[in-house]
Amino acid sequence: MYPAGAGSARLRRSGGCGSEVAAGVTGAVAAAASGAGLGAGLIIAIGAQNAFVLRQGIARDRVLAVVATCIACDWVLIALGAAGFGRLVEAFPQVTSVAAWGGAAFLAVYGLRSFVAAAHPGALGTSRAAGASQESGLGPAVAATLAVSLLNPHVYLDTVVLVGGIAAQYPAATRWAFVAGAWAASFAWFAALGFGARLLAPLFARPGTWRALDLAIGVVMWAIALQLALGQVRG
Repeated sequence: MYPAGAGSARLRRSGGCGSEVAAGVTGAVAAAASGAGLGAGLIIAIGAQNAFVLRQGIARDRVLAVVATCIACDWVLIALGAAGFGRLVEAFPQVTSVAAWGGAAFLAVYGLRSFVAAAHPGALGTSRAAGASQESGLGPAVAATLAVSLLNPHVYLDTVVLVGGIAAQYPAATRWAFVAGAWAASFAWFAALGFGARLLAPLFARPGTWRALDLAIGVVMWAIALQLALGQVRG
């Protein structure tokens, strides 16, 4: 026999546990939604990385490797920020300075290549699609993706410092839900950009369209390179 009131006490305790679980799930979902929103806001913008992924996707040139590399870089940087690495970046600004000059140099060269390509445009016909895999090997494609992803100080300030600072505001129980949301946004964006770009292929059957894209990419690359260099000169 149980003492009087024991059953109701057990019900109250189980009800309290249920409420705590529900609150925990709600908090995790809210944190994940915030992480996804912030992650999307940081990566969905015209920039060197997105322009590079778009062009690779349209040309169907090492798309899986390029997309996977972008996602991996983003995920590692987001995790480092959540783990507190952002404070280290703030303490040693030389890290972002080196990345800025390296990024400016790389983007200047890549922009020049885009302008040269615009002067001799091709078309996304059978010959171009078939020659894409010969045009860039796996190693060079991954190396170029790493360069446009990591040789930019803003990726450390935005992804590591900003995301890390916001993630630190969450309790440990929901912090990694926030990170998972940011990871999900990164995965969805780069997969959609890289593999969805092939839907634009009919437009690029004309050389003039390739010329316009390469000119636009060259302008974006040079503008960002100039911005990075001026930021270092002005201090």
